Amino acid sequence: MLDMKKIPAHVAIIMDGNGRWAEEKNLPKLFGHNAGMKAMKEIVKRASALGMGYLTVYAFSTENWKRSEEEVSGIFKLLIKYVDKELDELNQNNVKVTILGDHSSIPTQARERIDKAVSYTSDNDGLNFNIALNYGSRDEITKAVCKIGEMVAKKEIRPCDITEEMISDSLYTGEAKIPDPDLLIRTSGEKRLSNYLLWQLAYSEFVFTDTYWPDFSPEEFEKAIEEYQKRDRRFGGRRK
Repeated sequence: MLDMKKIPAHVAIIMDGNGRWAEEKNLPKLFGHNAGMKAMKEIVKRASALGMGYLTVYAFSTENWKRSEEEVSGIFKLLIKYVDKELDELNQNNVKVTILGDHSSIPTQARERIDKAVSYTSDNDGLNFNIALNYGSRDEITKAVCKIGEMVAKKEIRPCDITEEMISDSLYTGEAKIPDPDLLIRTSGEKRLSNYLLWQLAYSEFVFTDTYWPDFSPEEFEKAIEEYQKRDRRFGGRRK
């Protein structure tokens, strides 16, 4: 039974299994991504209804460019479709959209839609829906180190002045004032982080499910949260 008093403030999700879902049904991979987009819509709605503060999804990694041109193009076309179809509803539900990653290099139409979604929902104060797009955690950390290195070069700070908080603040999440995730969910049976929020997930709870992302329902989402609520989070300390 879900304890509404212990809803995690921030859930991060690796939405995995779209391609395998499609392959098992003898369908093109883009059918899987389309089904995954529909699943994402339902999870956003449920997270909002639960009063969650932050939901972060891994939409497109810096490594995903290695996929076929057809698949990559199709993913961005689906992103355009999602924004065109869902933006008004997101706004009506007081959802704020934020992008994590360098989306300057994605196709123009997709970038324009994303910028529109961010601008259109910027004043909302309900669920913060963070989309990791052209995102890679090592790239994010490298950029943060470069930013801090420039401060050292300008003698604004000394190397020994660098703190964990300073590094956190220099990440995409820090710049957007997004707290570290309480819970990470990965679908499709894989059990790895895939270059996702490596710094931020240091003390997060992990829940893995064999369900492919297109089949990941709001009910399964709540089951993952129930599993999280059973955990004893000590952040490296001992139970008193």
